[in-house]
Amino acid sequence: MRQLLASSLIGLAIVTGTVHADDTVRIALDVPYEPFEYRDADGELTGFDIDLGNALCKEAGVECEWVIQRWDGLIPGLMARKYDAIMSSMVITAERERKVLFTHPYSATPRAWIAPADRTIDIDDKPQLAGMTVGVERATLQDRYITDLYGDAMTVRRYDTVDDMIVDLQTGRLKLAFMNYPIAETHLHVDAQGSEFKRVSGFIKGPEKYFGKGVGIAFRKRDKALVERFNDALDTLRDNGTYDEIMKTYFSYDISP
Repeated sequence: MRQLLASSLIGLAIVTGTVHADDTVRIALDVPYEPFEYRDADGELTGFDIDLGNALCKEAGVECEWVIQRWDGLIPGLMARKYDAIMSSMVITAERERKVLFTHPYSATPRAWIAPADRTIDIDDKPQLAGMTVGVERATLQDRYITDLYGDAMTVRRYDTVDDMIVDLQTGRLKLAFMNYPIAETHLHVDAQGSEFKRVSGFIKGPEKYFGKGVGIAFRKRDKALVERFNDALDTLRDNGTYDEIMKTYFSYDISP
């Protein structure tokens, strides 16, 4: 069961948009979403977002405190002041920008169509797709993309978690999925020699209408000074090589925006 980590009250400085070195910034995320955020064998939170977030907090002179929250409750929880930021591979979209204030993008996640290695599918041949079933994680950008562009030709099977979708792929109950490629690479070993699964499309990062401007950290709109503090920290980590070092720990390809 996902649980809320113990949290401390944040100082008045955060409420008014200024930050002091001894402040704690509570950052929410949805777990698991490997390799971005997950628990290791010892139960400790780890992953690309965690490592980068901790480095950003250190550079910004604040303490990170991680809060577990289900995906569909992330923005409502931020608005309700349950925490101070969201760093959970959240893509910057126009719809979300109406509710929250994002930092500059810190990554750009490619999506891909995934199928069993022995299956031949031409994603560009839409008539061939007619009647097929494709799996997506519910209420995600992938869900919207598939529903809008392929929902008239295909049956869309929506999963509450990406873990449930992966289980159905592995057991053969699902023969085609559209998902974030890093998740497919990590859990299904897609494109690796001898893998039972393969990518049947190129890397998909657009159009912006569906996949936004990249992944950013979300804050309440009033916290402009805090956003700038994190933007400055992100610029520093890119310049000094820390960002690349963290990225290469988890990915064999470039996910920088």
